[in-house]
Amino acid sequence: MSIARHIICPNCGAQVKEYSNPKPTVDVIIRYQGGVVLIERTNEPPGWALPGGFIDYGETVEHAAHREMMEETGLKLENLELFTVRSEPHRDPRHHTITVIYTADGVGELKAGDDAGDAKVYTAETLPDVIAFDHREVLQLYFEQTKTV
Repeated sequence: MSIARHIICPNCGAQVKEYSNPKPTVDVIIRYQGGVVLIERTNEPPGWALPGGFIDYGETVEHAAHREMMEETGLKLENLELFTVRSEPHRDPRHHTITVIYTADGVGELKAGDDAGDAKVYTAETLPDVIAFDHREVLQLYFEQTKTV
């Protein structure tokens, strides 16, 4: 279902449709010091989350992953691999997003930046109580798939 609203063209004054499409985002499960990195959000919705953000126009998803991780965690990424794509319309309470989720190894010193109030390393056993978006389900899937026998 495509949602459109009418706007006025600033050049000719004609009424045109503006379509509301999902916003593309990227998140990364960063392996670091025996766990995975989560950031504490300073913006809505509150809670801890995988580091990530919106993909800029003209930017590749891979470049956005590297840029967002450096901005939010101070970490460089190695071994970037596609993990999953999530597109449930209500996964982000602000608007419909489609996220491409990668896994990678973090290199450098972890430090919160940009819109991250804090950045910490968690394991499957130490996840925080409040996790934003659908990231708890994503992390559960990740931990299930990476279990060693």
